[in-house]
Amino acid sequence: MERPYIICHMVQSVDGKVTGDFLYSPRCKSATEVYCEINREYSHNGFICGRVTMESSFTGGFRPDLSQYPAIESNEDFTEVELSEFYAVSFDPKGKVGWSDPFIDDEDPGYDMAQVIEVVSNKVDRRYLGYLKSLGIPYIFAGDDEIDVPLALSKLKSLGIDTLLLEGGSVINGYFQRADCIDELSLVVAPVVSQGDGKPLFDNACISDFSLKETVIYDDCVLWLNYEKLK
Repeated sequence: MERPYIICHMVQSVDGKVTGDFLYSPRCKSATEVYCEINREYSHNGFICGRVTMESSFTGGFRPDLSQYPAIESNEDFTEVELSEFYAVSFDPKGKVGWSDPFIDDEDPGYDMAQVIEVVSNKVDRRYLGYLKSLGIPYIFAGDDEIDVPLALSKLKSLGIDTLLLEGGSVINGYFQRADCIDELSLVVAPVVSQGDGKPLFDNACISDFSLKETVIYDDCVLWLNYEKLK
């Protein structure tokens, strides 16, 4: 099954956590800047995040009032809009993310004007589909209860998407890792230890092997580790 090339690109603490208060510490600021710089340098068609990351980074947790939208019972994908070449792919099984526009408005060129594509499961609130259509936001179905990662990627490939950055969090990274759908790791390591409530790079991971391609040491003791999946 053909699919896009997937690069898992994350900031993490030295103890391997990708969430937690360490992300807001002064010692993590340089790591975040390096992370954004690498994001801009990668040649890719967009990025993938789960619901929680999309809400915290781009929508502020807004939830639309779905009562005013028609329920769409069909499981047909909605891609009958003019597609761009740069995408924000939202893995959102039940349809929760409250978009206000089909394109992301962000000052960072690594994210600005990315066209939103929603990936939903068959458990999606059918009124949410009417809401997306009213905004002109394309959506695709992949999976019954949770997202079927290989199926979703196959559909994204059919839209002309060749390379995507997987940018967390832990749960969605774990889905991709268990599905053996991560081709490359791009890990920016901040010189900080997280608190105990931080989440790991992959939730519920299985064993998989990678080969180290490159390491770079930046200012303020920030380290970039770049791995590729062993075939």
